[in-house]
Amino acid sequence: MKLERRDYDAIVVGSGPNGLAAAILMQQKGLSVLLLEGKPTIGGGLRTAELTLPGYLHDICSAVHPLAVASPFFETLPLDNHGLEYLYPEIAAAHPFDNGTATILKGTVEETANLLGDDAAGYVKLIEPVVKDWPLIASDVLGPLHFPKYPLRMARFGLPALTSASNLVKRFKTPEARGLLAGMAAHSIQPLTNLATSAIALVLMANGHLKGWPIPKGGSNQIANALVSYFTSIGGKIETNTYITSLQQLPSAHAVLFDVTPRQLLKIAGHKFSSIYKWQMERYRYGAGVFKIDWALDTPIPFTADGCHKAGTIHIGNTFEEIAKAEQEIWDGKHPDKPFVLLAQPTIIDPTRAPQGKHTAWAYCHVPNSSEKDMTAIIENQVERFAPGFKDTILARHTMNTVQMEEYNPNYIGGDINGGVIDLGQLFTRPVLRWSPYKTSAKGLYICSSSTPPGGGVHGMCGYHAAKRALKDVFNR
Repeated sequence: MKLERRDYDAIVVGSGPNGLAAAILMQQKGLSVLLLEGKPTIGGGLRTAELTLPGYLHDICSAVHPLAVASPFFETLPLDNHGLEYLYPEIAAAHPFDNGTATILKGTVEETANLLGDDAAGYVKLIEPVVKDWPLIASDVLGPLHFPKYPLRMARFGLPALTSASNLVKRFKTPEARGLLAGMAAHSIQPLTNLATSAIALVLMANGHLKGWPIPKGGSNQIANALVSYFTSIGGKIETNTYITSLQQLPSAHAVLFDVTPRQLLKIAGHKFSSIYKWQMERYRYGAGVFKIDWALDTPIPFTADGCHKAGTIHIGNTFEEIAKAEQEIWDGKHPDKPFVLLAQPTIIDPTRAPQGKHTAWAYCHVPNSSEKDMTAIIENQVERFAPGFKDTILARHTMNTVQMEEYNPNYIGGDINGGVIDLGQLFTRPVLRWSPYKTSAKGLYICSSSTPPGGGVHGMCGYHAAKRALKDVFNR
């Protein structure tokens, strides 16, 4: 069936990694695609700016990218030919303890396991199968619920992945292994007693061994710039400073894909949806927010543990029990005195981010959704705890609470950078329970944000799968 003529075949609203992925895939299939962005620059969470002092480049949201380099879709794109260069810290991640030591994630499974004492064999038994199977199951893990291509291998991953981190940690006895798991699982931004909190830990650790946790040279905006460069090189069109609040603003198209969360989509197109779809979308749940700090530093952070000096990412929180307590308190609406702090120090490997001899660092802690509490002192106390003298290295700082995070990116509802809670109730049924989570009840309208499977992270797979759905439904491709 021949489609009637429209201004564009497809329009994508929002230029985060998922919007960019969706736009690229449809343009690759020979469609005419328009990508619209409300801000002056593209990227969503992939933006970099001088937030503190001149010459100090800070990533406004995402900073370290194990999932970008491991993305089954991004891997197929010639992004290195469009200016993207990944830098790989010698140590992917480190987890310091109060006794001055640190557990590190680096190299092979065995290299990390050998640092875990009595838990060495247990770590190998848990992580090695994920590492071996990941190239085969990645597309299934990073996609909607469906029958997997390799069901036995997927089951081998799914059995431990769907358990809570609090249950999975029972496999380990040493504080080192237990703390390492806690820091990884805390990326899920929910209580570690929740089912499926082990999944993100397993994925992050396995990809640390397979691909590392790289940092884009020059800043996270370089990923967005490379995606845009490739998109336009194959004929795609982009318009910035075009904030969409109504369907009436859009040129005509056969398909429109929205890289927004349910709350914005209801405002834009809610009148087009069925009552049951609208009812489901209105009940979509958002999770905890983040309070973020960027620092301009005079020297590298003086961590006590040697392993932290060469790590691009630091998980600050000491023991499993301490991190689990903090994450539960946030879920209960409290602000912990000793929160889990996720810290990145890009200038240990990328000197382009700061003036010669100087450094930058980036950190956030989780807080209740829409919290306006200033967590600056609490976060800096946590860093100082494992790096005495850290506060003396600070030249300037820039902070963002949850309200400011949402102002920066409307997808971060209440500071929720994951596009909604990724618990078992919304792991596969985000944003609603439908055969295809990307397809709305209105013909030709799709949602492609991190509010769809597989959820948050810079991997583009939400946009990729949404575009595949639209290509099949609308264009029979």
